[in-house]
Amino acid sequence: MKIPTDLEILNTIYRMYYSDFSAFERGDGSRASKIYVPIDCKEIAGRLKVDPDIVFGRLYYHLEKRYGYKKDDGSNVHFFAFKVGSDSKCVNFPLMTSVLAGLRQEKRKFWIGTAIAVLALIVSTVSLTVSVTQSAGSNKPMHPTAEAAAD
Repeated sequence: MKIPTDLEILNTIYRMYYSDFSAFERGDGSRASKIYVPIDCKEIAGRLKVDPDIVFGRLYYHLEKRYGYKKDDGSNVHFFAFKVGSDSKCVNFPLMTSVLAGLRQEKRKFWIGTAIAVLALIVSTVSLTVSVTQSAGSNKPMHPTAEAAAD
């Protein structure tokens, strides 16, 4: 079974919960905060075809440690908070979106570099093939000989 990447997990969360994030209005009672959007790890895991604890663990133990931070005033900015007000399992949607954009950019850079390398390999192979084909098809020596110089 394939383990989902951080990029796949965050893409799935973004697609599933962007409309919830953008539809928030203060005082509508849908959730405690606009920034922290509650997510369903079981539903996300179902779409990724993995156990829900894999998704929860990646968010809570890995991504929270990696991207959550402490502000100058000592307060924490969570990437993934276990509880925000009455909402549980909440992702900091703007921070998650920034991380997602960075991961997408890294992936794009990787594929551009790989494509350039493959293109360079193809051009080199074609050049070598043309060079070998031309020299094999020619009966003349590549370097002038003493006999050719006398002519």
